[in-house]
Parts: sequence; C-alpha cells; structure tokens
Amino acid sequence: MITNMLKAILAGIVEGITEWLPISSTTHLRLLNLLFPIREPEAFIALFEVVIQLGAILAVLVLYWPRLWPFAQKGEEKTVFGFLRADAAHLWLMVLVAIVPSALAGIPLDDWIDARLDRWPVIAVMLIAYGIAFIAVDRPGRGGRIRRAEQIGVRTALLIGCAQALALIPGTSRSGATILGGILAGCTRAASVEFSFFMAIPTMAGASLIKLLKTGGGLPLSQVLILLCGLLSAFIVSLFCISHLVSGLKRHTFAGFGLYRIALGLALLALVAAGILPA
Repeated sequence: MITNMLKAILAGIVEGITEWLPISSTTHLRLLNLLFPIREPEAFIALFEVVIQLGAILAVLVLYWPRLWPFAQKGEEKTVFGFLRADAAHLWLMVLVAIVPSALAGIPLDDWIDARLDRWPVIAVMLIAYGIAFIAVDRPGRGGRIRRAEQIGVRTALLIGCAQALALIPGTSRSGATILGGILAGCTRAASVEFSFFMAIPTMAGASLIKLLKTGGGLPLSQVLILLCGLLSAFIVSLFCISHLVSGLKRHTFAGFGLYRIALGLALLALVAAGILPA
C-alpha cells in the first residue's frame, strides 16, 4: 500500500504540472503509469485519474475565488437581479457557453474516439501538430484586444469552446487547445490561460462527479488513502504551477512548450517504430 501511495503522490505531481501546461497531461500520466504502475484494478485507476484532476481544479477555485464568487455583497453597484455580481455572472455564463461544443461533440463521439484514435501514433502526431501551431501562432509581441477573461463575449467563448472540442482527440491537450483557441480569437496569453482554467472547473468537475457516482462508494481504506495522496499532491503542485504560469506569460511565449511537444511527439513515434509502444 505504501508503494502505491508514493506512486499516487508522484502521479499527483505530474498532474499538477501538466494539467495547466499545453503539453497533454493524459499523455504524461500514461507514460508515468508505464514506468510506475499503481497496482490496483482498472476501474479504480480510471477513478484515480479523475480524482487527481479534481485536486487540480480545487487549486483554481482557491486562487481565483474572489473573481469566481458569484454573489454580490451589500452595497455592490454592478449586479444582476440584485444579488449576482455582474462580472462574475458574465464570466460563468461565458464558461457555460464555451463548454457546449465539447459536450455536444463528446457525448456521441467519445466511444468512437476511444476505439479509433486512442493510439500512440495519433497521440504523437497531435503533440507535434499543436507544437508547430504554438510556435507559428504565439509570436513575441503578439497582443490581443481581450485582456481579461471577464471581457470575453459569446462569439469568442464559442470559438474557444470549439477549440476545446478538438481536445477530444488524444494528445491534443485540453488546456493547449483552449489557450491556442483563445489567442486566435483575440485574447492575450494571460486572458486565454485564465479562461482555460475557468473552463476546466465544470468540465473536469463533471467528469469527476460521474466517476464518483459510478463507484457507489464502499472503497476500502487503502484505496481511499491512495486517492487522497494523489488529490492533495495535485492540489499543492497546481497552486504553484498556476501562479507561476500566469506571471511567466508576461515575459515568455508558448514557443518553448511547442518545441517540447514536438520533441516528445518525435520520441513517441520512435518508440512506436521500435516496437516499445504499441501502434
């Protein structure tokens, strides 16, 4: 059990770093699982993966709570219906608009994508393709008319949502797709990243809730401890990663992540060609 708990902490660390960077957290967790597999049933591993994502989401809520809290305080001037903060209500509405495309695409296509596209060659190609896209699109000096997530309108939210729908393809990266979509839609890097954070809340929380409900409870103590180790490590690392990513974007582009994606994609293709990873 101790070994699995240590592996869970390591997986939480990887999740806390890669979930918010445009490099595909799922790919990195799969590679980690090949090296240090958690010896538990497959159904539990599926639950574990969404629970550590939940830990990462909690970090967003903690860091951005003042902006995300929707209810107005007494005497607040800009409100909706007299009890909702106008800026927070608008932000949440745009988040809901943005998750519609991926929900519409994901429900009918999820099984088909798992059966046809969930393969290492596809993952490698998507890593490379989006790596090239980041280098081509996010150039030094590129600005954007939308400087805060609260300024995003319906059209921009839908464009970002369509970009997130493309992340259903393995290897794309949900954060990578939404950040790139935001930049192309006219957002600054910081606004794109923050809106990507906010979109993750209902998207990943919903997936976590569904998985938790399917388990029906009754997990043994050993598995509960594994889940807690992963959740807490993902939460703590996410706090650090999110804070430094937003501040770092004022000085750097995403080109470095693009190069990393290309290198990782080429390495995966080489491993597939050598028969180390299945095609």
